[in-house]
Amino acid sequence: MSEGTMQRAVKRDLGAPPTPFGQWGNDRRDQREQRARGLRRAVVCAAAVPVMLIAAGCSSDSGSGDKAADDSSTKSSASSSASPSPTVQAAAYKSIPDACKVLGKKTLEDLAPKAKSGKKGSSDDASTRGSCSWSSLDNNGVKGSQFRWLNVSLLRFESDVTRGSGEKLAQGYFETQVQDAKSVSGAKSLKSEPVAGVGDQATAVRYDLKKKEGSFKQETVVARVENVVVTLDYNGAGLAGEKTPSADTLNKLAQKAIKEVVAAVAEANDGGGAGTPSSAPSKSASKSPSGSSSKAASSSPSKSAAKKS
Repeated sequence: MSEGTMQRAVKRDLGAPPTPFGQWGNDRRDQREQRARGLRRAVVCAAAVPVMLIAAGCSSDSGSGDKAADDSSTKSSASSSASPSPTVQAAAYKSIPDACKVLGKKTLEDLAPKAKSGKKGSSDDASTRGSCSWSSLDNNGVKGSQFRWLNVSLLRFESDVTRGSGEKLAQGYFETQVQDAKSVSGAKSLKSEPVAGVGDQATAVRYDLKKKEGSFKQETVVARVENVVVTLDYNGAGLAGEKTPSADTLNKLAQKAIKEVVAAVAEANDGGGAGTPSSAPSKSASKSPSGSSSKAASSSPSKSAAKKS
């Protein structure tokens, strides 16, 4: 073994420091390992990027949807608040008088001279519905008797946003009452005519009715003042040989009486007056119009008058 070879062997055994070339070799290996590690990190990061983008995209879409929904809700709320609430003209009259007190003493003496007092009809709401009747029998013994029967009925309508104004409802009921008066079974010589100067509208219906007790003359006058309808029934007969009363006389007395009733309705409401717009149905207006009108019509004074006759 040469001297040079022995020296190199000794140096390896003693762990002599590597030569600059050996150090460079080590550095190259370290650099390759670092590049490999960096490449692996880059691959992992590159794989994570699409996931992050997808998540970000979903988050962005969700936010857009929520915003659109919020915008739609806001527009809907704004539209609802911008829509005006329905209104209806408030009823002019808020009450009706006691039906047994609407006629003066003198008038009652003319229409029902022998009547002691009025008989009040039943009512579930005195501010809306009322009636009163008077019966008079002037007995002249063998010469016969004069019979008179008088009935006053009041019905008030409230305004309601779903049904219409009280005045409109009252007008409809007025027409129903007039039609009922014209439709009494067995009526003869029927005549109908408007009555001027009584409320907003008024109609008088007259006819003859033959009963076993005698021949009756019937007068029915229906009037409307604002949102209140007044129906006055008046009939008379000569019984047991007494002379039948004059239809013209009964008609004049009936028209005089209904003018007093209409005036009493206005006075009970301090003269009345135009109502202000209302957007809420009242307590009495909550009842269905068909039920209220049908109930009133079913006990129509005109029909009950025919029954009394």
